[in-house]
Amino acid sequence: MKTPPSGIPKPEGTYPPTEAMLAEPVPEDLAKAQTARLRKAWAAPPGWRYPSAVNNTEVGKWYCMTALSFMLMAGVMALIMRLQLAVPENDLVSADRFNQLFTMHGSAMMFLFAVPLFEAISILLLPGMLGARDMPFPRLSAYGYWSFLIGGIFVIGSTFFDAAPRAGWFMYPPLATEDEGPGSDIWLLGLSFIEIASIAAAVELIVGALKCRPPGMRVNIMPLYAWYVMVVGGMILFAFPPLIAGDFLFELERSFDWPFFDPTRGGDPMLWQHLFWIFGHPEVYIIFLPSIAIAAMVIPTVARRPIFGYSWIVLSAVGTGFLSFGLWVHHMFTTGLPSISLGFFSAASEAVVIPTGIQIFAFLATLMAGRVKMTLPMLWISGALAIFTMGGLTGVMLALAPFDFQVHDTYFIVAHLHYTLFGGMVFPVIAGVYYFFPFIQKKLLSERLGKWAFWLIFSGFNLTFLPMHLTGLWGMPRRVYTYPTDLGWDGLNMISTIGAFIIAAGFAIFVWDLIRPKGHQPQIPRNPWDAGTLEWTHDVPEETWGVRSIPHVTTRYPLWDQPQMQARMDAGRYYLPDAEEGKRETLVTSVIDAEPIQVQRVTGPTWITHLAALFTGGAFIFPTFHLYPPAIVSGALAICCIIWWLWTSTARPPEADSKDVGLGLRLPTYAAGPSSVGWWAMWITMLGDATAFSSVVFGFFFYWTASPDFPPDGAAHAAAGWVGLAAVAFALNWMMTVGARQLNRAGSVGAARLCLVLAPATAALGAASLIVSVWGLAPESHVYPAILWALTVWIAAHTGAGVIMQLYCLAGSLFGKMTPRYDADIWNVSLFWHFVTISALVTCAVMGLAPEAL
Repeated sequence: MKTPPSGIPKPEGTYPPTEAMLAEPVPEDLAKAQTARLRKAWAAPPGWRYPSAVNNTEVGKWYCMTALSFMLMAGVMALIMRLQLAVPENDLVSADRFNQLFTMHGSAMMFLFAVPLFEAISILLLPGMLGARDMPFPRLSAYGYWSFLIGGIFVIGSTFFDAAPRAGWFMYPPLATEDEGPGSDIWLLGLSFIEIASIAAAVELIVGALKCRPPGMRVNIMPLYAWYVMVVGGMILFAFPPLIAGDFLFELERSFDWPFFDPTRGGDPMLWQHLFWIFGHPEVYIIFLPSIAIAAMVIPTVARRPIFGYSWIVLSAVGTGFLSFGLWVHHMFTTGLPSISLGFFSAASEAVVIPTGIQIFAFLATLMAGRVKMTLPMLWISGALAIFTMGGLTGVMLALAPFDFQVHDTYFIVAHLHYTLFGGMVFPVIAGVYYFFPFIQKKLLSERLGKWAFWLIFSGFNLTFLPMHLTGLWGMPRRVYTYPTDLGWDGLNMISTIGAFIIAAGFAIFVWDLIRPKGHQPQIPRNPWDAGTLEWTHDVPEETWGVRSIPHVTTRYPLWDQPQMQARMDAGRYYLPDAEEGKRETLVTSVIDAEPIQVQRVTGPTWITHLAALFTGGAFIFPTFHLYPPAIVSGALAICCIIWWLWTSTARPPEADSKDVGLGLRLPTYAAGPSSVGWWAMWITMLGDATAFSSVVFGFFFYWTASPDFPPDGAAHAAAGWVGLAAVAFALNWMMTVGARQLNRAGSVGAARLCLVLAPATAALGAASLIVSVWGLAPESHVYPAILWALTVWIAAHTGAGVIMQLYCLAGSLFGKMTPRYDADIWNVSLFWHFVTISALVTCAVMGLAPEAL
């Protein structure tokens, strides 16, 4: 086993367990006592305290139902649009209301349904698939959910007040930047709030898949769903930050008239398109891959054999995620880019078909080699394959620039998008609902209603969107609220409208089946599909502890290949069969080989996540109406809530250095540095943050390449002396932060505290120097001073966060939370400053050296 940082005990005892150890019976009275203690520790709070729950089972259900509710609202908007377009020259809704409807329909489906639903399902299912008690940061999951709920209500609620955004879900400037009213600000700030919640959930899921697998579950035998979670989580980390950076620049223009997208003052609206589609095209695969992951769990079960080509599927999923970041200009073929760019991105758009095809052919090979039982989930998967294949074929057509020139911004694009998303996301997700519902609710959904819903949605979908290919080829543009009578589109639009209502009828049956009372149903079997993966070891009736004991796994399908596993888990023969201290605990294992390295104590029910989400929401929502003092107060209160949350429940010195986890193994109860889940969460979060910062820097060099007068002749630059002082101050701050960590670990607590006093001072000096260096520049006059100010604001904001972290560590040292032995906080803070220091030095180079080079 790997050696943890000095001062923390190593794992002791026998690993892996022997067969004799696993076969040893547990006394009946001991088993009953263990069960009672586990049940009490993991119980969801009753009555009015129930919303304070943080269990993944509860938060995941809330998340799923909220995302479904937003999807239904967006669906109603689509029906209103189809009614408006059913006949020519219709006046059911006005042009402005129609613009609000199509903007909110697309925004809600993408930001409030597709991505959140993946995260919701993963929070709900992943611990079960990994045989874990819960995710490593349950309160982070709860905070993400409440942030999502608040932000979603704010954004979609604007529709009811005639204040919704109306510039399209892509918010192209200048239409969006010059739009009067709060609509564009609601989109920018409300969805930025939701994006941050999505990134928090992605961090939680990636760390969970990496560090909370059961002992023995090496990366090459973990469920395919966990691989897809890591790939999609990584894509979220690298796709959402460019959009956040674009939102940052966009809101600065909307609020303070800094001309990032105004060509009259050196800006360029094309920068928004680049930043948006660097997010937007990976977004399609962020939606598609989790649905493929559901198919990867259903298909082996119905085929009664292991998945064909496991390694090829993993490599293909990674390849799809990688290639998806090279396709964004696929959406910009008509913007006048050079031909060489069109050729490159056209080839990349074709190339992404290869890894996608490998995954689909692996599924088909599994079905052909198996003994397929046509279950209801498999019916939906079959429909998904049929619809997605057609969407993929039209995608190949659109990847050819000459064809794209002809159909760009027509209803052909609408048809392609919906074939891709319905086939690649909606149908597989519904298959997953029917497949996993016995795991989630301990009930079965109706076979009869499920078939009715399938055939209505499948036929209605094709009736709606198949004619749109022809409507688009006949020239009907997207986003028009009406059309003349003599263009030949009348009949096709009426057919599409009828089809839309058939889809709605199918969804009504599906939702009724989901929510109808099921108390009369008999108790279901534990594993009704006879599947081979760990989630089907769940308890019936339901227990909230995840698993009775955390197993030792040696195969990809342990319920098929390790026949005694279920009984041994139930008997408490594996790891952590007890909760002697009355605390919630799970195991942390090594990243590659899943060797047990720590007992992780996870947090329980709380109201602090609600307050933190509420005040964070205020910090984003109040600026929408230019109410900046309440926004500042909300932000400060959010910081206070988060500090209290971290201080009282994370990285606390344990009452014992190690703990017996069963099967003759003792594990540390505390970890710091790369052994801890907190360090990994910080590392992953900062990768996303660095991506957002790189997107702002990309903006600087984009203006340089796109404009001949950047910087303009005679422009004032940042004061070089102050920029140099800032670089020196940030470097000193980094050295003192790292020095504080090393001195504290060495036992020189006084010297470490001195470093933690001086480090915030040097950080503040660095930020102040950057601000002084641009103080005389007028950001509203030209994009050059505006982008310098934007970089300065970015670094100053991160410096403020870093200073709070340094003072937190100082307080921890003074009050006994952080000691030479228990120093996880300073490890995480120094890691944060690694990234921020690099960002600050890059900013100083851009501000101080780039003007000379340009």
